[in-house]
Parts: sequence; C-alpha cells; structure tokens
Amino acid sequence: MKTGNRLERFRGLLKKKKISAALVCCPVNVGYLTGFTGDSTYLVVNSQTATLVSDSRFATQLRLECGDLQHLIKGDSGTTWSALAEYVNSMKLTEIAVEPHILSKYVYDQLAEQITCPLVDIERAVEELRMIKDDSEIAAIRRAIEINERVFQLARNQLRGDQTERCVGHQLENEMRLFGADGCAFPAIVGVGPRSALPHAGLSSTRISSSPFLLIDWGTRDNGYVSDLTRIITTGKVPGKYAKIYDVVLEAQLKAIKKIRAGADCQVVDRAARQHIESAGFGKYFGHGLGHGIGRQVHESPGFSPSRKGTLEAGMVVTVEPGIYLPELGGVRIEDDVLVTKDGCEVLSSLPKDFESTFVKLL
Repeated sequence: MKTGNRLERFRGLLKKKKISAALVCCPVNVGYLTGFTGDSTYLVVNSQTATLVSDSRFATQLRLECGDLQHLIKGDSGTTWSALAEYVNSMKLTEIAVEPHILSKYVYDQLAEQITCPLVDIERAVEELRMIKDDSEIAAIRRAIEINERVFQLARNQLRGDQTERCVGHQLENEMRLFGADGCAFPAIVGVGPRSALPHAGLSSTRISSSPFLLIDWGTRDNGYVSDLTRIITTGKVPGKYAKIYDVVLEAQLKAIKKIRAGADCQVVDRAARQHIESAGFGKYFGHGLGHGIGRQVHESPGFSPSRKGTLEAGMVVTVEPGIYLPELGGVRIEDDVLVTKDGCEVLSSLPKDFESTFVKLL
C-alpha cells in the first residue's frame, strides 16, 4: 500500500487549502493514509511529521503495520483524547483542522476545550483524495468483485424453493468468507416477489418459491475494499409487465454507462438513465440516485443524482444501478461496478444481465 505517497498527497492538499496541520479521526481515513487496520487511533499530520496517537491495545499492531510513522501511546491514566490534546498543544500550532462530519458534538467540544489553538474544518479532504483510486486499490476492488461473482454463481446454482430470503442472504455472506474475503461489505439484500420493490429490503422468512422472481444486492469486502452488485433471478414465468420493466432498466443502465468517462458531468450520467425510464412511463418509480463511488466504503463520492454535482476523473470507481419499483408487483435493479478511464470506462463486473440469463431452475 502506497501510504507514503498518500500522505504526501494529503499534505499537498492541506497546503492548497492553506491548512498547516490536521487531525484525522475517521478510522477509514486513518487506514487510508497509514495502512493501519485497527480503530481508536488518531493521526496528526503537518508538513514535517505524521504521528499516530493510540493506546496500549494497538502498540504492537501499530509497530507491525505502520513502523515508519511516529507512534504516541497514551499512559494508563487519562483518555486518548487528553493525550491527543496534549500532543497537539506541544506542537505550538496556530490552528489545526479536524473532521467535524466525523466527530460527535461531545468529542468536538472536548477537543475544543482541551486544545489551545483554534479548530478549523478540514472539509472532507481525505475523502476527496479517496475518490481517485491507485493501482493497488483498483486491484483490491477487482478481487472483491471476483469473489462477489463467484459466491453469486454458487448461490444461484444451489437455489431451492424452500430456501428463505434470510437463508440465501446468509449463504452469500458465508461463502464470501470461505472464498477468503474479509466478509460482506453490507448486509445482503434478497427481495422475493413484491418485496423486491423495497430497495433496501431486510432479509425475511419469505420463501423463494413464493414468487417467480427475486432481487439480490450483495457486496464483498476484501483487503479493505468493497464490491457492490445487483442482479435479478427468475425461476418461472414472470408477468409481462415485470419483463418490460426489466428491459427498460437494462437499457437505462447501458445508456448511462456509455456516458461515463473522465470529464463527464455526474448529473448528465444520471440524466441518461433517468430520462429513458421517464420516457417509458416509469419515472415516478425510480426514486434514488443512479449510483455512487465505492472503495474503502460502500458509499463514497462521487454520486449520481439529479441534484448532486460533480465531474468524473480517471481512477474513480462507481456503481451504476437504475431501478424501477412497482409496489404491488416487484422491483428491478441492475447494478455494476465501473472504473472511469481517460477515454471512457471499464465495467469491472462481468455477470451476464440479459433477461434470458436471469432464469434459474430451482433444485
């Protein structure tokens, strides 16, 4: 992991924002900048130094994972926050940037009281860096997608009518670990029949045999990075209207993917899919954004929606997931993970998605 380069990029961004030092508290951001995989550890960065402040639980882990950085392990008395404040005060700073979108008001107030210099807003600076993935990050996402596809194919081939949504969801998550992943990126969504119209349906005891179609949205976390895919499975003859909305959603997704390239406007990409769904008469049944960035977290910037502004850059990895959700019938969402390139894009996921490929004969 090229954490040294990431720290230098972060320092460059701080310089650009005219910020002399920063306190990074979000565990995901600390891990991104340093390679540390634990929690309850905070990073103080200025133009010269980078220091991790933690407690004795992580002393050995910090030495193993971040041996090239300074470590400050708090003593037996006091809190990590007080040790952190004492260290920051010793730096004689005129100000220090923090992540108020991460800190609770209580912790923010504690820091403001104990740190003698003013606290300023870091403005999601680390998240800004995380949008552009380096080669190692893209490789990790590819691996997470590969595992995701393997577990789906396995679950698909073993699908039985007496299984419940909960059974299928847990099987997917278990197989991820058996294939060597860290675990699931988020709780799997399995929606059978009308429950597929719930975009974030929780797993239930509804049986697969109760309807001829189901929606599965699942993601793998591997080496700290995630994948996020959605596919429809049909197990018998589906209503004609359902087949129609499937075709509309698939065409909307393909139209949006064609718009993806470095320099593309995020709202334009969203509009390509949304206008197609609207022209087919289903606009009011597509109520969420077209997609979002993925990386160390399932939802990162940039995002695709009618109101979210942004410009794509090479190295971003995004989902493209239009959907139509008819409450009494069911829903269709088709989702792939896409790498933005200078001249276009690469769809990283490879599971087939034509309507014919959705059919599965139950065991």
